[in-house]
Amino acid sequence: MKSSRKLLGKEIKLASSPLSWLFIAFSLMAFIPGYPILVGAFFICFGIFQSFQSGRENNDILYTVLLPVGKTEAVKAKFRFTVLIQMIAFAISAVITGIRMTLMTQATPYATNPMMNANQAFLAYMLLVFALFNWVFLCGFFRTAYKFGPPFIIFIISSFLLITAAEVAHHIPGLEFLNDTDTLRNPVMWLILAAAFVLYALITLISCRVAMKRFELVDL
Repeated sequence: MKSSRKLLGKEIKLASSPLSWLFIAFSLMAFIPGYPILVGAFFICFGIFQSFQSGRENNDILYTVLLPVGKTEAVKAKFRFTVLIQMIAFAISAVITGIRMTLMTQATPYATNPMMNANQAFLAYMLLVFALFNWVFLCGFFRTAYKFGPPFIIFIISSFLLITAAEVAHHIPGLEFLNDTDTLRNPVMWLILAAAFVLYALITLISCRVAMKRFELVDL
């Protein structure tokens, strides 16, 4: 347990790129009306990607495995750092969403917004983008622990397909409620968010286990 905390501390203090922390600010995009706000989730992941890029250039993975820890611990540390950034960004977005769903529910720019509104569905989609990053990019990266270009390109394509699908969904007849601004008392929206949380947790856990198995096979 102590080694896990120390490795996470190493990720935060030594391996992380300043851009990973700076790009958390894209959570504030949830305030923007008339804009595909889910793109903010992509940029948050792009910030995390900067730490992996910086780590590769500085041989961070090799340095980590030379420490008195197992190779799987190195993978877990990267996942914990990734989840930390994602959850900080999610928390900020959740606060902004709460403000929009209460104090700004009737504000004209949001009430007449043809694009995605900040509500439980938006937060659910955000978690799905994060889960996609953890599965596509992190798992792909640990095939070699060196090549990050192909898995990130795949993530870019798949994430924007997801973002597009999310923007289209509330225009489908019968699904208009996904873009409602006053959904605090809508149990369906809370169920959607809860389901997304479960999916995020499961996909991240599975991704970590797959990445650990792949990294065990990598000859550094």
